[in-house]
Amino acid sequence: MSKFKFGLLGKNISYSFSRKYFSEKFEKLGLTKLKYVNFDIPEIEEFPFLYYQQEEDFGGINVTIPYKQAVMRYMSEIDEDAKKIGAVNTIKFTDDYKLIGYNTDFYGFQKSIEPLLKPHHKKALILGTGGASKAVAYAFKKLNIEVRFVSRRLSDDNFLYSQLNKDILNEYTIIVNCSPVGTFPNVDEAPDIPYEFISDKHLFYDLIYNPEETKFLQLGKSKGAIIKNGLEMLELQAEKSWEIWNS
Repeated sequence: MSKFKFGLLGKNISYSFSRKYFSEKFEKLGLTKLKYVNFDIPEIEEFPFLYYQQEEDFGGINVTIPYKQAVMRYMSEIDEDAKKIGAVNTIKFTDDYKLIGYNTDFYGFQKSIEPLLKPHHKKALILGTGGASKAVAYAFKKLNIEVRFVSRRLSDDNFLYSQLNKDILNEYTIIVNCSPVGTFPNVDEAPDIPYEFISDKHLFYDLIYNPEETKFLQLGKSKGAIIKNGLEMLELQAEKSWEIWNS
């Protein structure tokens, strides 16, 4: 592989899963020349300067909060799935210096939640409306699961947190936290939903993986819900990125 530079684009990403994951992967595969670095930038407008001077070295970049949507304007081409989702989290640099945008989040999420789904899991609530929530909704669409978003602002396809009640939670038995609430160090926080209406019919999925068991997951577990964090999703989407960069 002539291209040896890979990395993660985001803001305040020193905690990043990706750098550790790929650095260890390169080491295991004996790919000692490959580098994976964090591109921590305060504004998306700085993105072009990252690669213009050394574009022949770049193989690919992962994209995280808050740039998954904003980075799309810099792409030469966007994969069909990423276009439908409206967010890019993987960029491939081609030999002729094109930037192609993909979304591997939906793949990672779909593959990791599929084994947990039961026949009664027909409807899902997605907490939060950021870039990751769009990928989650897209995966549910592929799984024929109906979705409603939950946020603090009312719109056509969402509930307000304050609207959630027993009837809604009896109907929507999958709840996915796509908000940052509960991420380390704020481990005592959890999304504001009425946990008293949760039962063993529910499946709680948190995209957060640090801490391993968020307050949200703990509260679900205490009511008998199936729980899962976002670590496997991250691993699966990272492997998918690697596959794209090498294709």
